[in-house]
Amino acid sequence: MLRERGLSPKKHFGQNFLADPRVSQAIALLCLPTPGGTVVELGAGLGALTAPLLARDAHVIAVERDRDLVPLLCERFEAELGAGALVVLEADAKAVDPAALVAGRPEPHVLAGNLPYQLTGPLLELAIQSCGAFARIVFLVQLEVAVRLAARPGADAYGALSVFAQAQSSVRRAMVVRKGAFDPVPKVDSAVIVLEPLPIPIAQETPEFRAVVSGAFSQRRKQLRNAWRGLLGRAPNEVEAAANRAGIDLSARGETLSPQDFARMTRELCA
Repeated sequence: MLRERGLSPKKHFGQNFLADPRVSQAIALLCLPTPGGTVVELGAGLGALTAPLLARDAHVIAVERDRDLVPLLCERFEAELGAGALVVLEADAKAVDPAALVAGRPEPHVLAGNLPYQLTGPLLELAIQSCGAFARIVFLVQLEVAVRLAARPGADAYGALSVFAQAQSSVRRAMVVRKGAFDPVPKVDSAVIVLEPLPIPIAQETPEFRAVVSGAFSQRRKQLRNAWRGLLGRAPNEVEAAANRAGIDLSARGETLSPQDFARMTRELCA
């Protein structure tokens, strides 16, 4: 459809369109195991995922920043637009409030999308902060990012991103998507990651929690005693006292701590 209109994928938007309908169908099923609900789709592109979502009786809010693609989406899904099953929103996905978009709409609420590499970080942060408003978040990301999100303490890939995601949700890597499923073909494989919010988050997404986690991973080879030096403006004896109360060994390194450990340390440090 794109090249037929004299257009081509935009490298500066990181456009690699999903071109395998079997993968699209599988992602739609992960989004909505039971038909119905509302899906906010970040980066709708040419509608590869939009179509199977609509086929599962979803109300879809398709967010697309590329003004050349918006009319193509509207043309392809003219009937669904007219019926009110689809809203096409021309906007930068980083600037939208996903929770506000689903407010008052049919449940379950789902956040989904094929995330371009250069926007993966900001969009994951946005998703994690909005996690409580959704039944699940289903993203297609680079395989490396999926591995990091699902990594457990002690693993090489475990880091701040792992902690932030797992403090708010259960995380699982649902499927690997080979690079040949995209057009144009990217250099690396991708994976579908599913985040489902925990009934009670392990930690609130506060500036203090983020500082404790980020500080522990800022220099991975450092012991926590050194990595947390000056943490939140606290003196070394205050940090040590908080760690003792939290049951954390300051001679350990950040990658050995669980999200629960980081949550306890934050609580004790802020007590």
